[in-house]
Amino acid sequence: MKRPTKKRPRVKSRRVVFRGRIFRVRRDVVEEPGSRGRVTREVVEHGGSVVLLPVFPDGRVLLVRQYRHAVGRCLWELVAGGLEPGESPPAAARRELEEETGYRARRLDKLLEFFPTPGFASEKMILYRASGLRPGRARPESDEAIHARAWRRTELRRLIRRGELRDAKTLVGLLLLDFLGE
Repeated sequence: MKRPTKKRPRVKSRRVVFRGRIFRVRRDVVEEPGSRGRVTREVVEHGGSVVLLPVFPDGRVLLVRQYRHAVGRCLWELVAGGLEPGESPPAAARRELEEETGYRARRLDKLLEFFPTPGFASEKMILYRASGLRPGRARPESDEAIHARAWRRTELRRLIRRGELRDAKTLVGLLLLDFLGE
C-alpha cells in the first residue's frame, strides 16, 4: 500500500455545470497526488446544514417523518435543514427545530461536524443536541409534509437493528448519543 503524499492537488480547470436552488454542480479537472495524470471530478457544492438531536428530559428523542423523493419513500429522521446565506449555524438550528416541529430549545450543544458524502459533495453538517424543549406550533415550508414523534431509546435501537432507520445523519446522531451514554 502506498503512503499518502503531502502534496496538494492542483486544479487545472473548474466549471459550474448546474445551478439549482439548494446546490450547484461543478466539474473540476485535477492533478491529484499519486494519480496518473489528470482526472475529472464532479462536485456538488452545498452551503452546509444543521442537524438537531432533540432530547426530552425522560430521554426520548424527537424524530420527523417526511417523504424523500430521491429515495422514493418516507423516512424517519432527525430535524435538519440548510444554512441560509449569512445565517449562523445556531440560528439555523433554532429556526429548523421550530419550523419542522414547533419546539424551541432552551439549550443547544454542538456535538459534531461531519461530511455525509465527501466522495462527491462539499456539504458539512453540524450536529446539535437540543434540550429544554418547549412545545409550540410547527411552521413547515410549503413543500414539506412533516410528522413529528418522540421515540424511546429502546425503540430507536430496535429500528436501527432492523434496518428501518436508514438516514445517515440520523444514524450518526443516534449512535453518537448512545456512544456518549447520555
